[in-house]
Amino acid sequence: MDTRKLVLFFIFAFSILMLADAWTKAQRPPADVSASGARADDAKGTAPAAVPVPNAPAIAVPQAGVPATPAASPTTPTGALPGGERIKIETDLVKIEIDTVGGDLRRVELLKHKQTYAYDRNFVLLDETAQHTYVAQSGLIGPGLPTHLTRYRLLPGPLKLEDGKSELVVRLEALDVEGVKVVKRLTFKRDSYLIDVVYEVTNTRAEALSPFAYFQVVRDRSVPVGDSWFVPTYTGVSVYTDEGKYQKVSFDEIEKKKAKFVTQSDNGWVGMVQHYFVTAWLPGPKQQREYFAKPLANGLFAAGAVMPVPAIAPGATSTIQVPLYSGPQEQEKLGEIAPGLDLTVDYGLFTIFASPLFWVMKWLYALVHNWGVAIILLTVLIKLAFFPLSAASYRSMAKMRVVAPKLQRIKEQYPDDRQKLQQAMMELYKTEKINPLGGCLPIVVQIPVFIALYWVLLGSVELRHAPFFGWIIDLSAPDTLFGTIPFLNMPIGLLPMLMAASMVVQMRLSPEPPDPIQARIMKVMPFIFGLFFFYFPAGLVLYWVVNNVLSIAQQWYITRQIETDAAKPANAGKR
Repeated sequence: MDTRKLVLFFIFAFSILMLADAWTKAQRPPADVSASGARADDAKGTAPAAVPVPNAPAIAVPQAGVPATPAASPTTPTGALPGGERIKIETDLVKIEIDTVGGDLRRVELLKHKQTYAYDRNFVLLDETAQHTYVAQSGLIGPGLPTHLTRYRLLPGPLKLEDGKSELVVRLEALDVEGVKVVKRLTFKRDSYLIDVVYEVTNTRAEALSPFAYFQVVRDRSVPVGDSWFVPTYTGVSVYTDEGKYQKVSFDEIEKKKAKFVTQSDNGWVGMVQHYFVTAWLPGPKQQREYFAKPLANGLFAAGAVMPVPAIAPGATSTIQVPLYSGPQEQEKLGEIAPGLDLTVDYGLFTIFASPLFWVMKWLYALVHNWGVAIILLTVLIKLAFFPLSAASYRSMAKMRVVAPKLQRIKEQYPDDRQKLQQAMMELYKTEKINPLGGCLPIVVQIPVFIALYWVLLGSVELRHAPFFGWIIDLSAPDTLFGTIPFLNMPIGLLPMLMAASMVVQMRLSPEPPDPIQARIMKVMPFIFGLFFFYFPAGLVLYWVVNNVLSIAQQWYITRQIETDAAKPANAGKR
């Protein structure tokens, strides 16, 4: 019984912390913009405010076999992020704005995804405003070579992916460079968020040229709209290599210079990850590169890779190509684009359970074409898989209900002698062939699967803005059928109420704990859980409601059966 008390204590404490955190967050003024917010300056019709720019990447000496790094690249002058003309690109999936300064990608608007709480406007992943900075930059390192501060001019060509065309190529030529001709070529493909970024370097100098190229993502640490402590998701730098595998590098670690990750490699990728989306540079295999992550001025952070360019003889032309992915975390497609990129959909320690659950749910969706129905069917399948374990748990609890009167008499017999009370209770359990932990152990075995399913429902972009039926138009957002309490910023929905009601029914079917304090905690638990389930995505609450309803049906049937069997000898004696 001590084990059960400890578990209940932690659940109760965890619930109080979550509620306190939610109330605290509700009192804070909302941010003007976030990674998924609309551009405030666009709404006002004004040009974006200036944002400080980071220095060019600080590059350590590459690993053995790679030429030494040339002189440091130019630093950014103090002041605003320099801006030139905006070049607007459009494909079937994205609208992109490229600045003629650096050829940076300053804005990426996803046409197939909507903003978190504005379903009539497209989601903006990369953006540059006075409140939020998230851009992709690249450049060359070497005397007189173009960096992300260099101005480019647009070469003639289409800027919109035409019908019937599979790709769109945009070419920019660097201005004011010395002894070289540099063209930055960006290729956009149909039905793809992948952008091929290529530097064409023609050496017009009298001596050979051995430059380096760098590719980086620059971002502030703002949390995307909709994320909270209730639905903890990761926002920060991610690095993948064959040696270090998938590594997350938080902004705090970078700021405190405590970040540890594989820096020297000939494989992998680096980027920024946030809930449902990722932006990553994907250098090709067998290309030496050095990964870096560092803090910049004005609360910005940079993560990227530095790569050597093979020596370019006088009069020769060389190219270096590094694709950029900036889009949703669609697991199946990410795995095909680059090894380990699908790991940005991070299920943590429970990936071994979560990945199969996702594929089963996706298979069910292909049959029913509704993610909510797929969640219900998946819940039923999981319940069937654990039916024997659940049955054992419910039988144990039903037997505890049957002997509850005997336990009460023992408590009355030994009100002040705890040792004799425990001995008498254990003797009763032995006589009635009851394992006091029999109701807990089967549940503990199922916990990893339940947690894995939690992360599947929380992290799958496929469920973002996916409708169910009726008032539930977004399974990734809280149920708000009855509106929101303003001062708490707490949504009020029907599903959390059903969740709390189902927990009350389950509690009535379960034996009352012999400890009065434990019994009181059990009585308030449904209401505490019900409160913070108001903040949970509807898809998660739907799973728990269905799971609880199925559990109630199974528990009721087994409890009735045990109690009927226990009553038979007594009825027979009366006859």
